[in-house]
Amino acid sequence: MSIVTVQLGQCGNQIGFEVFDALFMDSQCSQGFCSKRENEAYQASCRERFFREENGVPIARAVLVDMEPKVINQILSKAAQPGRWKYGQHACFCQKQGSGNNWAYGYSVHGPKHEESIMSLIQKEVEKCDSLSGFFIIMSIAGGTGSGLGAFLTQRLQDHYSNALKMNQIIWPYGTGEVIVQNYNSILTLSHLYRSSEALLVHENDTIHKICAKLMNIKQISFRDINQVLAHQLGSVFQPTYSAEGSFHYRRNPLGDLMENLVPHPEFKMLGVRNIPQMSENSLAYSTFTWVGLLKHLRQMLISNAKMEEGIDWQVRPSLPRLPPLNKLSLNREQHFNTSLANLVILRGKDVQNANLEGFKDPALYTSWLRPADALSVWKTSRAFNRYERSAALVSNSQFFVRPLDTIVGKAWNMFASKAYIHQYTKFGIEEEDFLDSFTLLEQVIASYCNL
Repeated sequence: MSIVTVQLGQCGNQIGFEVFDALFMDSQCSQGFCSKRENEAYQASCRERFFREENGVPIARAVLVDMEPKVINQILSKAAQPGRWKYGQHACFCQKQGSGNNWAYGYSVHGPKHEESIMSLIQKEVEKCDSLSGFFIIMSIAGGTGSGLGAFLTQRLQDHYSNALKMNQIIWPYGTGEVIVQNYNSILTLSHLYRSSEALLVHENDTIHKICAKLMNIKQISFRDINQVLAHQLGSVFQPTYSAEGSFHYRRNPLGDLMENLVPHPEFKMLGVRNIPQMSENSLAYSTFTWVGLLKHLRQMLISNAKMEEGIDWQVRPSLPRLPPLNKLSLNREQHFNTSLANLVILRGKDVQNANLEGFKDPALYTSWLRPADALSVWKTSRAFNRYERSAALVSNSQFFVRPLDTIVGKAWNMFASKAYIHQYTKFGIEEEDFLDSFTLLEQVIASYCNL
C-alpha cells in the first residue's frame, strides 16, 4: 500500500526531500545480510510505498506546498539529477507571498483561498496509488505556512479522506526561540492536529542539533545536516520489515500497522523516535555492535527519556515509584522514569533473529491498564539499513514529550495573559476563545500522559 506525503512550508519541503533521498539511496543498495530474493522484495516494497514510475524514472508520491517559491525551486533542481528520483511534474503549489510566521494567516487566509487547488493536486496523487495506506504530512509547528496551512489541510484531508490514516511529522521549535510568537503557533497547531490526525510524530530541533554535534561530530551544523539526521530516523521506521516472525513477506500497510501498534487510544497520539547507533560515515567504518549492547542502551534510553546514546542516565530504574496523581504532580520535579503506553522496536541487520527483547517486556515500563504483550511490538528484517550492519529504532508512545509540551503551553499562557500579540491573530479571525480551547485541550493531554 502506498503513502502520499504532503510537504508543507520551508521546513517540511527540505525535510521531505532528504527523506525521499534517504529512502531511495537505501533501496538502491545491495546489503549482504539477506538473500538476493529478500533484497529484491525489499526494494519493490519500498518503491510501492513511496515512489511510482514514469518512463522508468522513480517519481516521489508527494505534493509540495509553500507560499513562497524559493525552497521548492531549490529542491526540484536537486531532485532532477540524472539517475536519481524526481518529483512529479505537476505536484507543486507555491505562491509569491508567505505567511509572515502568523499561524492565523496560514490557517484563515491561505488555507481557504488555496484549498481547492491544493486538494486537487493531492487527489491526483491519490488516484495514482493502487491502494492508499494514508497520508504522511511533514511540517513545523512554529512558523506560519507549515503550521497554519498544515493544520487547515490536515482537517480537510480528514473531511475528504476520512477512511485514510493521517500521520503528521511535526518539528518542535528550538527552546531558545525562532520567532517571537512560536509558542502561540505551536499550541494552535497541536490542538487542531489533535482533533484531525491519528498520530503526531514529534522531532525536537534541540535534540537533533545535539545528535549532529555529539554523535555525528559536525562542527558547523546546517539545516541540511539536521534534516539528514531526521531522514535517517524516519527511514529506519518506514522502510519495509517482515510481516511476521520467520516470514520473508514485507508489511503491506505501513501506516496502518504503526497506528494499530502505537495508538491504542485516541487521547494518546504523541510518538517519539530513538535510533541506535547513529554516527558519521567515518566512524561507522571502525565500529562494531552487538544486539546485546544495542538493546541494553536502547532500553535505558527509553526508561530515562534520553534522546541519544550519549549521556544516558543509568541510575534511572523502572522499579522506582510511579509518578503521583496529577493533583500532586509538579512538572518541575524530576520524573523518575518514562512510563510508556506502547512501544515498537524495529530491528534491522545481521543475525536479527538472535536479538533478545525480554528487557522491553518488563511490566514496570508500561501503564498498568495494558499488558506488555499488547503494549510492545517488534518488527524485524535481516536486510540492513543505510550501511549499518545492525541497527535498532524505537517508536514510543510515552511521557517523553510532557515536559516540552508543558513548557510551550506555559510560555504561551504567560503571553496570552498579558494579551501580547493577540491582535495579530484576531485580525485574521482567530478569537481569544480559540486560544482558550487550545489551552484546555493541551492541558488535558498533559494530564492524561502524566497519569499513565
